[in-house]
Amino acid sequence: MQEREEVSVYFSINDAVSALRQKVSLIGVITEYTLPEMSRGTDWFCSLKLMDASYQDHGLVINVFAESVDKLPLVRSAGDIVCFTSITINFHHEKVIAVFKKSISTFALFEGKSSKSFIPYQASSSYNLGKLDIEVLTSLRTWLLNYQLDSGISSGRRMLLLKLFLLRGTSESILPLEKIRDGKCFDLVCKILTVREVSKDNWMLFLWDGTDAPPLSCRTKLNLELENPLPLQLEASLLPRDVLCEFPTVGTVLRVIVDQASEKLVFQPWRWVKIIDLVCEERFGLWCGHLKPSTRVRILSDEDITVIDRQRIYADRLPTKWDRMPSSALPWPPQITETDLGHLPFATLMDALTCSEVPTKFQCVVRVVAICPWQVENFRSPTGTCVYRIRLTLEDPTARIHAIIYAEDGVRLHVFCCITFLFLDEFRS
Repeated sequence: MQEREEVSVYFSINDAVSALRQKVSLIGVITEYTLPEMSRGTDWFCSLKLMDASYQDHGLVINVFAESVDKLPLVRSAGDIVCFTSITINFHHEKVIAVFKKSISTFALFEGKSSKSFIPYQASSSYNLGKLDIEVLTSLRTWLLNYQLDSGISSGRRMLLLKLFLLRGTSESILPLEKIRDGKCFDLVCKILTVREVSKDNWMLFLWDGTDAPPLSCRTKLNLELENPLPLQLEASLLPRDVLCEFPTVGTVLRVIVDQASEKLVFQPWRWVKIIDLVCEERFGLWCGHLKPSTRVRILSDEDITVIDRQRIYADRLPTKWDRMPSSALPWPPQITETDLGHLPFATLMDALTCSEVPTKFQCVVRVVAICPWQVENFRSPTGTCVYRIRLTLEDPTARIHAIIYAEDGVRLHVFCCITFLFLDEFRS
């Protein structure tokens, strides 16, 4: 492809939206962008939403098509700057949008306000930097220094939304994991921790937002625990330890099944995203998410109001003794029980799973969701020394594990196990 001629005029976005059915060139700040996905034909597709000083309230959506993923604009962060040339302004479904045509349009991606570089980190093969590009880039970066990026809303509207957010929370469709319900669709602002192939041609997303998903009932029978035990996780086998150790130790990690219809999406780990139209259901007493055909994924800036709130919630839970406890256990009843480790801060099961020091003692608040053997008279071995041997299945919002009680430990915990059995028997009936 030949190099493009140097652009003589860049439209402001406000002027561009009035140039229907015309080809324009513009430079704008990226406020939202979707993950790459297959179009209905053979091309790959993504969309970006841009704003500048002339067009702050709504943003202009640009739909980009390319023959492969690596030829799409792969944005590093909201707040970065993009240069588009020869894009066409159209009116579609009562909205003004721009279309990037792979045969004539070009793009170049630049870092945002924190950078002084004029070298694009990704660009079309025919793009060449011009003097006007540098001037517009410099002007946009200067403007961004005094602008709090949040999906392209004006400063006055942003202050109003922030006040409403603090008073009422986010919009009704956006829910944290702590407020999800079985079978109900919602939007989730979260971080993609990893994407794993959990079995041949089956993939799973691991999502986290710093909050604790509500506990679920386990619809299994205690007398089948030996032959058909509750699974410890939805994936067939535990994740590699090096992957697990990168996960946050506070807050639920939601597993989301990626079916064949969603495999055309390209997910990028460790990005904050907004997943629109997600649904969750109960599986073996664990939360399992599903992407619907209507599901959309938007990558968010670290400056997004909801992202900031999720990060604040997580940061507030780390330093104190009590806030690492499951949210469902609060407020904590005084003197409900005593342990030999009362002086230790509370930890999560994920703290225990990822701890590198062995042996180590932890004080955790957990639910007992299964016990084997399930009858009290079988807690002791029927032969030999008749020692206690009991397997408990424990869970908190971060993980589910097996805990083995053996020999003299069973003597100390005999009363606890009997009480546990009685609760479970009532719980499952």
